[in-house]
Amino acid sequence: MVSGLGICRGDTPDNVTCYECLSSAAVEASTLCPDDKDATLFYDGCIVRFSDQDFVSSGHNEPEVVLNSTNKVNPAAVANSFDVLVDTLMNKTAEHAAAASDASHRKVATGEALFDGADPQTKIYSMAQCTPDLTSGGCKNCLRLEMDKMALRVPGVLGQRVAGVRCNVRFEVYPFYIGEAMVRIEGTPAPSPAPSKSRLPAPPAPPNPASPPGKGGIKNKILIVAVSVSLVLLLCRILLAIIWTHSRRLHKRILRSQSQEVFPPSTEEAIMLWRLEEGRSEVSMFEFSHITDATNNFSEGNKLGEGGFGRVYKGQLTNGLEIAVKRLAQHSGQGLNEFKTEIHLIAKLQHTNLVRLLGYCIEGEEKILIYEYMSNKSLDFFIFDTTRRALLNWNRRRHIIEGVAQGLLYLHKHSRLRVIHRDLKASNILLDENMNPKISDFGLARIFGSNESHANTSRVVGTHGYMAPEYASEGQFSIKSDVFSFGVLLLEIISGKRNNGFHQTGNIGNLLGYAWLLWKREKWCELIDPCLDVKHPNMEIMRFINVGLMCVQDDAIDRPTISDAISLLMNESTSLPDPKKPAYFRNKGEDPELGEQYSVNLLTGSPPDGR
Repeated sequence: MVSGLGICRGDTPDNVTCYECLSSAAVEASTLCPDDKDATLFYDGCIVRFSDQDFVSSGHNEPEVVLNSTNKVNPAAVANSFDVLVDTLMNKTAEHAAAASDASHRKVATGEALFDGADPQTKIYSMAQCTPDLTSGGCKNCLRLEMDKMALRVPGVLGQRVAGVRCNVRFEVYPFYIGEAMVRIEGTPAPSPAPSKSRLPAPPAPPNPASPPGKGGIKNKILIVAVSVSLVLLLCRILLAIIWTHSRRLHKRILRSQSQEVFPPSTEEAIMLWRLEEGRSEVSMFEFSHITDATNNFSEGNKLGEGGFGRVYKGQLTNGLEIAVKRLAQHSGQGLNEFKTEIHLIAKLQHTNLVRLLGYCIEGEEKILIYEYMSNKSLDFFIFDTTRRALLNWNRRRHIIEGVAQGLLYLHKHSRLRVIHRDLKASNILLDENMNPKISDFGLARIFGSNESHANTSRVVGTHGYMAPEYASEGQFSIKSDVFSFGVLLLEIISGKRNNGFHQTGNIGNLLGYAWLLWKREKWCELIDPCLDVKHPNMEIMRFINVGLMCVQDDAIDRPTISDAISLLMNESTSLPDPKKPAYFRNKGEDPELGEQYSVNLLTGSPPDGR
């Protein structure tokens, strides 16, 4: 016999979403773990475990996972105060979750607190949850043990999740849950010499994990079953057969129908396959009518912006949640493959500096992506505007540069998938209410295997001005081509000038060449945006310019990895090499001050499939 348990996250919006997560997990379990007698699958939306041992009646929380953010609070001196507030918030959130009456089937609580000791000030969001069959005492004990593990975190980390099959705790500095916070803490605590290690008091009585979970099935967000291993596999095969049969019947019904098609057959079949292949647990599929209502029928008043792949609208769901709706243009060139890439890719990527995908919608020719709403739009809205960029002082610009670098490091090294973004640019860096940067738009991204370092394509896509030369001319891309785009972005942020369409007196035709010539003449201060009002040489900005120029060197071999770039940006004691000439810089004409030949060869026109 085998025991099985599945639980959905407590803020799951509806039963259908919960069921989809659990059923997709069951399918993936049979695919990924066909010969295992004990397996646990952790998703953002649900957790599923089956075993040939009776772990349900034991009430044990194993196995557990601990996930930590790679970012830390800034400045480092406030890390202890930040941790004190996190501990306080997590304790109150856990108490609220455990206090739910045993008759309740939702032992979950969410929390929120404002930490104004950071630069910029930061909101902390929390969640604590237990399985509904635990008593209040059992829930409290389980959460206390989880928070003991949480107390071992590195000081000042900006997010952590400790998850087991019976209970889990989590905090982030972005709103990762749906709905309003149940617990709120105002203000920042007084500085403390060290984060408190105290947690919830031990419960007065031992937990009773075997207490019956009450009625309600999927409504209660928990599924507890006891079946044989062979029956689990049989049920998975039955599920596949049912979906396949339903798909064929739906296909025939659509072909017979004389009315307007809801889905083209190929699209419907693709959606079916996506759910079977990937397990759509992280994001939801929205009804088209709900999206039109949320955006006031895609009104101009709700329009946030427009790019080569379509328009973006602000929307508000019936539960009050604000969203950003990306409506892909039919002529954009992004077909089902790119749409599938963006959905499946972003759903698997979880990082503070990556935009969060909430769901998608597809109906007829309509392909729509629903993201978390970023109240401060995108970086280009500020940095290239003569008035608004004055709002970005050096601390904010440094924070944005470092955040983008951390997001790129996650994509290249620390995520479940090794991802090359291929379209990193100012308009794809979104800013939340605290001006925290989030990398967006993964429609052109490519997934690399762990042993792959580069790839070639005959279809060059991306944005003019940010593409590495080896990619623009030969279709060769790698993590170093993303680093090139990062270097361009870094120099744009410091100067307030666009690389694409750069104009300057003299023979200089692009920002990269201009920055490099100033560097060689030891006049790098002239590159700095006058809005920053830097009256004296700033060695930190000088270091950032140096690293930016290293990232845009013509030969990809000479460029640092993003990991090395971050190390060079952060370590003031490290001496930096002098950057070589940047890309698109050719010897033609003479610069008397440098005593060497030079000219700038700026790419013109739009690349194939340019955005």
